[in-house]
Amino acid sequence: MVLNILGRPSAKRDKIGRVIGHQLEVSVKAIPHLGGATAYMVRFLAEVFDVPKSAIEVVFGERNVNKQVKIHAPKNLPAPIQAASEPVAAPDTAYKKSHKKPR
Repeated sequence: MVLNILGRPSAKRDKIGRVIGHQLEVSVKAIPHLGGATAYMVRFLAEVFDVPKSAIEVVFGERNVNKQVKIHAPKNLPAPIQAASEPVAAPDTAYKKSHKKPR
């Protein structure tokens, strides 16, 4: 699984936030110093997705709030990801307007 992440370092608590556009918001308590917040985030994500730290690869964004991570064989999916992956309900077809031009 590949995730685009919007990192929020120096947060009050560690948490998985909402999906914003094509990014998952992830807040961590660690301060952004020399990639320390990213390393902390990897440990946090390992707990959340129930995988070892070695199963998470930072593809890019080691020292940036915009990151992409690859998670190999996640055993757990957080609620925001589950909600984003649910299929959209089909539109109600009971009411249809005619698009024919009047004669």
